[in-house]
Amino acid sequence: MEQPEAESAPGCPVPATPAEVLLDGHRATRDRVARSILDHGPSSAADLAGRLGLTAAAVRRHLEGLAAAGLVESREQRVYGSRGRGRPAKVFALTESGRDAFYQAYDQLAADALRWIAESVGGGKAGEEAVAAFARARFGKQGQKYQGSVREAAPERRAEALAEALSADGYAATVRRGPSATAAKAPAGAQLCQHHCPVAHIAEQFPQLCEAETEVFSQLLGTHVQRLATIAHGDGVCTTYVPAPGAAPSPRPGPGAAPTAGTSTETPATSARRSPA
Repeated sequence: MEQPEAESAPGCPVPATPAEVLLDGHRATRDRVARSILDHGPSSAADLAGRLGLTAAAVRRHLEGLAAAGLVESREQRVYGSRGRGRPAKVFALTESGRDAFYQAYDQLAADALRWIAESVGGGKAGEEAVAAFARARFGKQGQKYQGSVREAAPERRAEALAEALSADGYAATVRRGPSATAAKAPAGAQLCQHHCPVAHIAEQFPQLCEAETEVFSQLLGTHVQRLATIAHGDGVCTTYVPAPGAAPSPRPGPGAAPTAGTSTETPATSARRSPA
């Protein structure tokens, strides 16, 4: 059972900055709650209680404190497929300030380094290409670590093998498989979900990072893949669609998501969505 911890007196204001809330030694458990959301993505109080070995009541108390400090926000849980009766479950996700509390110093250093790379070749198009070259080299080297375990897996299980490799590097990746759209016994396509992205804030400024990572996924999995959502563009999870072996990729990228690796950036679905109502 969770040990009592020192709390501020009733009516006292929360610390002035998000970092103070997370780093305060008297609030180590609250830090664990925030870190669990960072690692696993939007989570319910019950999920957090199970992962951290706390009571649901204790977790809710910490979530209230994090929400008051602007570090987390509640939202309805997304349900894929048919939803049963009753109110949808409430999950808690980190806000931009919550992510900043973990990554602010590292993000600034990385952003400065990439900006220097771009400016060192004159900026503009040449600068964008220089950053893209760095991103391809960086993620390409990372992909080399995963190549053995992914290629050894059966084609229909490569997404799971990649998720395991990504999780070992701290990306908290999972795979969600949906029903086959063609035949009951045909392999189903998959959504590769990364609940944690250590470069999310940098990718907001340098989308070449997301694009290079998508290319590496395509190479590792031996098929075209498509980004449906990214943390860098405000989504709770980076989601990449991986078609079943022999199937075509999904034509429905999310807003701001990177294009399908190896395909055109325009599809009928995206063109229609960009047209005024």
